[in-house]
Amino acid sequence: MKLKSVVLSGLVLFAVSCTSEKKVYKSFDEYPVPSAPINEMEYTPSKTSFTLWAPTADQVELMLFDSGDEGSAYQSVTLEPKDDGLWSASVDQDLKGKFYAFNVKIKDKWLGETPGLMAKAVGLNGKRAAIIDMRETNPKGWELDKRPPLMKDADIVLYEMHFRDFSMDTTSGIKNRGKFLALTEKGTKNTAGDATGIDHLKELGITHVHLLPSFDFASIDETQLNKNKYNWGYDPQNYNVPEGSYSTNPKEPATRIIEFKKMVQSLHKEGIRVVMDVVYNHTSNAHDSNFELTAPGYFYRHRPDGKLANGSGCGNETASERGMMRKFMIESVVYWATEYHIDGFRFDLMGIHDIETMNEIRAALDKVDPTIYIYGEGWAAEAPRLAKDKLAMKENILKMPRIAAFSDELRDGLRGPFNDNAKGGFMTGVPGKEMSVKFGLVGAIQHPQILNDSVNYSKHPWALQPTQMISYVSCHDDMCLVDRIKSSVPNATPAAIANIDKLAVTAVLTSQGVPFIFAGEEVMRDKKMVHNSFESPDEVNAINWNNKTLYKDVFNYYKGMIALRKAHPAFRMGDAEMVRKHMEFLPVAGSNLIVFRLKDNANGDSWRDIYVALNGDWTARKFTVEAGKYTVVCKNGVVNRYGLGTMYGGEVYVPGQSALIFYK
Repeated sequence: MKLKSVVLSGLVLFAVSCTSEKKVYKSFDEYPVPSAPINEMEYTPSKTSFTLWAPTADQVELMLFDSGDEGSAYQSVTLEPKDDGLWSASVDQDLKGKFYAFNVKIKDKWLGETPGLMAKAVGLNGKRAAIIDMRETNPKGWELDKRPPLMKDADIVLYEMHFRDFSMDTTSGIKNRGKFLALTEKGTKNTAGDATGIDHLKELGITHVHLLPSFDFASIDETQLNKNKYNWGYDPQNYNVPEGSYSTNPKEPATRIIEFKKMVQSLHKEGIRVVMDVVYNHTSNAHDSNFELTAPGYFYRHRPDGKLANGSGCGNETASERGMMRKFMIESVVYWATEYHIDGFRFDLMGIHDIETMNEIRAALDKVDPTIYIYGEGWAAEAPRLAKDKLAMKENILKMPRIAAFSDELRDGLRGPFNDNAKGGFMTGVPGKEMSVKFGLVGAIQHPQILNDSVNYSKHPWALQPTQMISYVSCHDDMCLVDRIKSSVPNATPAAIANIDKLAVTAVLTSQGVPFIFAGEEVMRDKKMVHNSFESPDEVNAINWNNKTLYKDVFNYYKGMIALRKAHPAFRMGDAEMVRKHMEFLPVAGSNLIVFRLKDNANGDSWRDIYVALNGDWTARKFTVEAGKYTVVCKNGVVNRYGLGTMYGGEVYVPGQSALIFYK
């Protein structure tokens, strides 16, 4: 996640009143937390009720507007203080189609208009909340929408996507380019007739689409969508409503909601689950965030000097350990899982959040559907202002069952260090990275053949189960895979780049962790060597879908590797004891060659023994297996799970920069 942000400094306020009597809170821990769910606006045709949690307020006003972004309030309503820091009022009119905002007064100062903490519909640019009937936002057949079947987490194949990147280029053949509806269009093709859009995803065989932030974020002016303004969306504004720039009409509050649901429904019909990238660790800015405009200071951590802590690197970090922030996060993800049928959540800079909150989120989502997958970045940009043993860092994943984290050990073992794009890794022939790659291949678990002292970042296993590790080589952050290869091997030919790309994804898809693919890797997508493209234009970020035709062999390789993984449970055992029992690394001479065997009908696989050889060297390498007849399913950049030919044991050669997979 990358963005610039405004830093708030100043004093934290504690002395305030939350009822008709003045009350002084000695610390944030004393702030009341309501037991009932947060519901700031409840609409019926006869009346609409409004509620805001503002425990330090002296007064709270509700303003009603005819427009979501223009004009002044036509009516103001004073909210009455209630228990648990709540303020409420009802308006006995049919307010559907109107807009509202709250204003909180503390110590004779009005803080400014806010749509509230939990706005679920907003007007243009999200400054005012909208009064709508959510039942009218369900597309036809929504009540029949079901999550596609998922037997176990080990079956997941993730595909990370940004809406604009995926559909914006004219070669996509998509009508609703850059919009939620892009993922509802069937039959789209590139100029050569190859499938794009949702048909491409189904053809590729992934199980989950991971959507970069899709909630309402601050950096895009929804009145200027023709200006090619771009952002990844890691600058939250309203957490519980879809982003307007991805809708066909951001001015109409219901449109973005309906179109988001249509997108989810369309993906579900094709057997694809939907993961949302959520960014609860910081806000776009703190000074006028919805958090700060309701309970100043409470939702953020501070340094001893009173200034905002900055674990996000974006000017602020939220305080998930505080009761109301924890409640907010839990109710927010549950809302997306129930109202929008979201199937998984990726937590940005999860290491800023506390362990207890993440475990409570897991428990809350289990009540909705235990197959909802949770994973995140097990680190922070800077050290958060909370004890390290309480943070949801990668090294504490052992304390968070059924929550996963990204493996930078495997990523950087394969490609090279994150802080130097010119340096390569195992996939580009750099020796000494083998143990880091092996660590990722077993899924970051304890394994008798992993020498943790030789692993690049983690000197001990951090996953209880292999499905707690995300296996990847690139994502939206940093250089994409093709650019990283070009940067670390400047003289590489297009053919060599394609070979290295294939080798890298073989490691990802034969890892016992959960594989993760960055959109476009399968068609040799590049980003013009831009390292951090969060504000770059479409010319940099958009995927050129004619690449699918140009690099058909690469696409077919990805497709074939996914099919191979899905067809054989040995590649996705999903259980640490099974991996320790059935996954064995073979001895090899020299560096840059890794060979492992999935033995003894691993996990009930129909293939008795499966061998995977990964050769990062530029020249052919050899190893030895016992005599016998073997079927080859992957060789020289071609994969076919039904077989490419036979070979016999003894001395086996693997071409340079490639993988070899065969079974007995």
